[in-house]
Amino acid sequence: MERKSTHRITLTCLLLMLALATACGHKAEVPDQATAVETQASMFPDYRDIVIPPNIAPLNFQVRDSGATAAVALLQGDNGQEVLAQADRSMTVRIDTSAWRGLLTTCKGKDIRVTVYVQTPAGWVKHRPHTLTVANEDIDPYLSYRLIEPGYELYRQLGIYQRNLTNWDERAVYENNRTYEEEENHCINCHNYRNQSAQDMLFHVRAHHGGTIIVQNGKAHKVQVKDSTILSSAVYPAWHPTQDLVAFSTNKTGQIFHAYHAEKLEVMDEASDMLLYDVSRNEVSHVFRSRDELETFPAWAPSGDRLYYCSAQVGHLIPSETPDSMRGLKLMQCYDSIYYDLKSVPFNPGTRTFGEPRTEVHAAIHRHSITLPRISPDGRYVLYTQGDYGQFHIWHKSSDLWVKNLQTDSCYNLREANSPDTDSFHSWSSNGRWIAFSSRRIDGNYTRVFIAYFDRQGHAHKAFLIPQENPEHNTLLLKSYNVPELTRDAVTISQADLGRCVRGQDGERARYRKHLAPAPAK
Repeated sequence: MERKSTHRITLTCLLLMLALATACGHKAEVPDQATAVETQASMFPDYRDIVIPPNIAPLNFQVRDSGATAAVALLQGDNGQEVLAQADRSMTVRIDTSAWRGLLTTCKGKDIRVTVYVQTPAGWVKHRPHTLTVANEDIDPYLSYRLIEPGYELYRQLGIYQRNLTNWDERAVYENNRTYEEEENHCINCHNYRNQSAQDMLFHVRAHHGGTIIVQNGKAHKVQVKDSTILSSAVYPAWHPTQDLVAFSTNKTGQIFHAYHAEKLEVMDEASDMLLYDVSRNEVSHVFRSRDELETFPAWAPSGDRLYYCSAQVGHLIPSETPDSMRGLKLMQCYDSIYYDLKSVPFNPGTRTFGEPRTEVHAAIHRHSITLPRISPDGRYVLYTQGDYGQFHIWHKSSDLWVKNLQTDSCYNLREANSPDTDSFHSWSSNGRWIAFSSRRIDGNYTRVFIAYFDRQGHAHKAFLIPQENPEHNTLLLKSYNVPELTRDAVTISQADLGRCVRGQDGERARYRKHLAPAPAK
């Protein structure tokens, strides 16, 4: 009797497994009968009517029609090629990777028509199709970012990661510590690459094990860019495109927490200057050093003969009798009256000398503030963020992406890519056709990475969230994506080697020079 019961249980389990396998392997089919409606399907992420790279990973999405119990997506190319994908029980549509790649290859420079069929209690509905326009230009396949919890006291569980945008691969470039340990507590920030390539990279370590980590030729070393004449240490970086130089800002930064305000906090500088660091000689000098002007966020022109940066005049905000110990407090009291302009200064790479600065965009006169300039790889545009005040726009809902056309001197808002919430840190793809940037548009709390096409006429197109194998990952991951940087190639140095450099080296102190030596003769 016991043996028969066991056999029945085994048979029942086998039948259940067979039923599940059959259900999972059920071939997607377009419903025979469906009522056509004029509305497009409700989906997350919103991948409707966008321009996409021909090398992007499948745009998996979740159907969010009210009362939906089943869904099928039909993707059709102009040449008649079709891909069919069926939603699972969570109403997630996952597109077969091989079929997706084949479709993008044949539809390069053309449109893909996407029709979503949704089953509701009233029957099947055929939504009005939306379009995926496949651009001719690839996006740089690698995206680096920091994943950070939205906290302000601890550096626990913080890391720099690199995602392959052509598939689902993500690897840790460097992680600090999984649990909080006082003697190991350290922050990592400001990862940066030269010319959209991971061959030359750097990032900073703060608190314990502090210093700047520089990686070249697959090897890492730590330096201390400090001096009695330097405000703090090296902060926001910009690699020179052709020489072994890095422009850094050096900032004395503080935080204000609002008791009652639309913004959660304010990050601001009490003082900031500009530095030029010679990587080969481990020498540093000042580019700008002033008491009443705050210079920050350096960015080189691709030609290497001009340095762009942001600058705020604050002398008029601080009474002349104010002691140094009260300077920061005085600026905090008028935080929303600090406005940054976009400036640039010519640079002679041979003599390593700078000329006279000029104002590129005088935002302060209109009570606006500019941060984070990035010059397009062809040198035609400066992409920047503009907000109502200040320089830490990742916390400002007024922050939008803007560009200046350097050939026509015109400045304009990239309205098609922006949102009512924060749109801030950004980077260019090496061909100048794609922008990756952080935005809080989904929930107002977490920054996530969006991609927008930037066409040859200088116009941005509707931005879309980077694809994930499981679309819900975008909302279930309780971390912010910070400093998205596109590169053509992957970081090759191992996390173990970086860890040994961070924890095992004190870092050689940079030598301060009033003027850096001229470039070595070739």
